Amino acid sequence: METLISIVLIGAGATIVTDIWSIIRQRLFSVPPPNFGFVGRWMAYCIRGHFHHDAIAKAAPIKGELFIGWFAHYVIGIAFAAMLVAIWGVEWIRQPTLAPALLVSVATVSAPFLIMQPCMGAGIAASRLPNPGVARLHSLITHAVFGVGLFVAALLAKHLLPVW
Repeated sequence: METLISIVLIGAGATIVTDIWSIIRQRLFSVPPPNFGFVGRWMAYCIRGHFHHDAIAKAAPIKGELFIGWFAHYVIGIAFAAMLVAIWGVEWIRQPTLAPALLVSVATVSAPFLIMQPCMGAGIAASRLPNPGVARLHSLITHAVFGVGLFVAALLAKHLLPVW
């Protein structure tokens, strides 16, 4: 049970760090924050069997899509934390280090590049967007920030949970 609680805290904590990064990125570089409503819309359509869109923004809105998107955002963050622990073991929770967190987080950029972006109409690795290189760089940086968040959240969880 302690492992599960730790994974949830680490994944949610890292996702919060990513959300803070999105706010900083918006203010410093005028980069709009992610639209989790579109993520929720896409996921709601997936449940209905419609996986690919030419442009998710043009698909009819779905009731509750913003909530669905934000919920999915945090569930995915927790799942990525679980993947880190599955690969490096529970020992990583007891003695977190930055390198495994960064390796997993940078590897997870393949999910938006190969699944979400193509299915939502942006193409593989944002190839259909006006500036795909910039979009790719922002995705990579954001996932690296998530990795730092995994490490920081693991350090906090280690001190919050007396079992570790």
